[in-house]
Amino acid sequence: MVYDDKFEKYNSNLKELEKQLQDPKIVSDFSELERISKEYKKTKEIVDAFLNSEKLEKDIEQAEEMLNQDDEELKEMAEQELLELNAENEKNTINLTLLLVPEDPKDSKNVIMEIRAGVGGDEAEIFAGELLRMYSMYANKNKYKIEILSKTDTPMGGIKEAVLNISGNGAFADFKYEIGVHRVQRVPETEKQGRVHTSAASVVVMPEAEETDLVIDQGDVRIDTFCSGGKGGQSVNTTYSAVRLTHIPTGIVVSCQDERSQTQNKIKAFIVLRSRILAQEEEKRVQEEKDLRQGQIGSGDRSEKIRTYNFPQDRLTDHRIKYTTHGLDKIMGGEIDELIANLKLEMANMKLKQI
Repeated sequence: MVYDDKFEKYNSNLKELEKQLQDPKIVSDFSELERISKEYKKTKEIVDAFLNSEKLEKDIEQAEEMLNQDDEELKEMAEQELLELNAENEKNTINLTLLLVPEDPKDSKNVIMEIRAGVGGDEAEIFAGELLRMYSMYANKNKYKIEILSKTDTPMGGIKEAVLNISGNGAFADFKYEIGVHRVQRVPETEKQGRVHTSAASVVVMPEAEETDLVIDQGDVRIDTFCSGGKGGQSVNTTYSAVRLTHIPTGIVVSCQDERSQTQNKIKAFIVLRSRILAQEEEKRVQEEKDLRQGQIGSGDRSEKIRTYNFPQDRLTDHRIKYTTHGLDKIMGGEIDELIANLKLEMANMKLKQI
């Protein structure tokens, strides 16, 4: 059985949790009951996956024995059954691997995502806009709520930068591996000689910081208000509703102008500011504790080149896990579930090796 050395530990723990759930003292303590119930549910999932693995291995063994039969019809049935059993066993093994990895407490948090055009001029800005669309479509498909906190459009239909708030349980778990430099290779519409150009956009992903996560001293923040920009005419806001926050100790600057209300822009700007400060502190901590680098896919650095979107060859390559797939039209349309699943599995395997 896969990970059979761990089965006894989880099975024993499950029995102990069952006893605790029958203890009147625990039943009468709502918070303790909720904690133990949650642990019981997760442990039972793991034990059930272990037991399913054992059953599947026995079924596979029996199907393989049937292949030695002289009856051709039985052999054909066994071959088909073996294909199905091996596929189910692989799926169960992946599920068990993910279940065995300790949960990251940040995984359930909402996300602050920043997308910025990099080198490549207009083409980089167009690509940054396409990444914004890709993440928006993926978020909507997976029932996440997405809100644009600020965005700077460009004349060619791209963006210079955008800051998003993606909310929903498990948002950070799904988006956290997107941090880094995304590179695009294709022939721009403005290229008359048909040459392939390489452009880039950077993505930053941070768990949304709540007020309980970080208290900001108001004296450390300079607040400026200004008229928000627009495309001209009636869309220009002539009131001082836009807000710029400058955190003096770190030098972090956040602007928000998408709302007509100065109060709403200020609230959103502080959400982004808290998240950036916490992310900066986390980066420093990881730098100081170099051993944590072994438990990451890539360096986790926002300047690391993580992925290439090659349009002439209709190919996407994630350089961190040597993963390649095709069908960029679907991917840019938000179908990145398989890519994210592979990133999660690779991370889970790395963590299990450490454990």
